[in-house]
Amino acid sequence: MTNAPLSPLIAAARVLRIEGEALLALSKALPADFAAVVEQLISCKGRVILSGIGKSGHIARKIAATLSSTGTPAYFVHPAEASHGDLGTITPADVVIALSNSGETTELGDVIAHTRRFTIPLIAISSRASSTLALAADLNLTLPAAPEACPLGLAPTTSTTMALALGDALAVALMERRGFEPEHFRTFHPGGRLGARLARVGQLMRGTNDLPLVATDTPMAETLLVMTQKGFGTAGVMDGPRLVGVITDGDLRRNMKGLMDKAAFDVATRTPLTAPPEMLAAEAVALMNQRKITMLFVTDAQARPLGILHIHDCLRAGVQ
Repeated sequence: MTNAPLSPLIAAARVLRIEGEALLALSKALPADFAAVVEQLISCKGRVILSGIGKSGHIARKIAATLSSTGTPAYFVHPAEASHGDLGTITPADVVIALSNSGETTELGDVIAHTRRFTIPLIAISSRASSTLALAADLNLTLPAAPEACPLGLAPTTSTTMALALGDALAVALMERRGFEPEHFRTFHPGGRLGARLARVGQLMRGTNDLPLVATDTPMAETLLVMTQKGFGTAGVMDGPRLVGVITDGDLRRNMKGLMDKAAFDVATRTPLTAPPEMLAAEAVALMNQRKITMLFVTDAQARPLGILHIHDCLRAGVQ
């Protein structure tokens, strides 16, 4: 009599539990060579080459992509293509990371032999310390013993999850070792919302040529002309090189009585809200939304104006 299949929810929970327990075990017993691998990759003068076939190949591709996007140049070489000419892309300046759960993947043979022939550092990610790949490697990232989440114990599930997580751990350790900063991250992620989130005010602001600036004693008739010409609906009020006030539409409405008899500083909001150029644009947008304004003057530490940031410029760049 055939057993009834498990509920999909029960099956999913079992898979996640098995894989979660394996990741926890890995975190408590990282491979002994992990720190040495980080130093090997830091000192690499070329690129980090990832190779593997089947499910291990997919994981290798992802690790290569993660390394490349976090400051460690890396790319994937298919072992079959390597045997037909792509070995020429692997140079003595490179480091090779080969993935094979069993460590006995025959397709990796030519890659392994190439690294040994030209003294190219070889790092193995596998589950067997006594495997052909592990014994040939200079450094080993051996995964702890853990059951596959597949009910037959055959499909790569837990093993690939651990390899992927280990690759993420390597990438993050390398980021921290290199002192990788958000602005570096944006260099490799210029498109999409991720790049927008990391944009700085100084990268999106309009420059000094666009600034609507007037002196403290500028008559309001002339001030209104500057506000109109520059097209921002605002004016910055200057005392020498320092920004000491800002005039907005709201300031004009509050000072309608006798407006043309006043000077700019009489109408301005004093000690205005400004933004430094290194502020994240997303933080500036949040500030503008909070204060219900549409633009910020960008100033340096001495209150000297460097530019102006309009909320529309941020929205066009994808900053929300």
